[in-house]
Amino acid sequence: MTNKRQEGFSLIELLIVVAIIGIIAAIAIPNLLASRRAANEGSAQSSLRTIHSSQATYQATSGNGAYAGSLATLNGVNLIDGVLSTGTKSGYNFAAADPGIANWAAFDATAQPSAHTTLNPITGTGSRSFYVNEVGPMYFNTTATAPTCTATTARTVAATATLLN
Repeated sequence: MTNKRQEGFSLIELLIVVAIIGIIAAIAIPNLLASRRAANEGSAQSSLRTIHSSQATYQATSGNGAYAGSLATLNGVNLIDGVLSTGTKSGYNFAAADPGIANWAAFDATAQPSAHTTLNPITGTGSRSFYVNEVGPMYFNTTATAPTCTATTARTVAATATLLN
């Protein structure tokens, strides 16, 4: 009788390797998703700052003292990119509008996550909503709804909002 050489991995060894890979994946995937949400939030903040500076540029150049009423108007004079002008970028929905204060040049800009983390931590695109107006400081809420501001010349932000450093 001749002995056949048996080479390779046994079933138990393969199962152990698969289990180790599963444990590593269980640790890494939540961190990866959290990193993606943080990147989306950073992009949203940067985009709002771009909208703010574009509004100031528009007011000083094309707007004759008035701010642009929409993202499409800012895109029309090439102050923001075409992706941001659609209102959706990096998992956030953006909006810019004139708050309608009589005899006062003003604008409101918001960024809200497309899918809020508290609703689904796996598919959530962000955990904070952001707001900026002509005054300049950026505010955030930890809800799916962006902070708001009173439509008066005082421009008081809602008490539920937190100033972003």
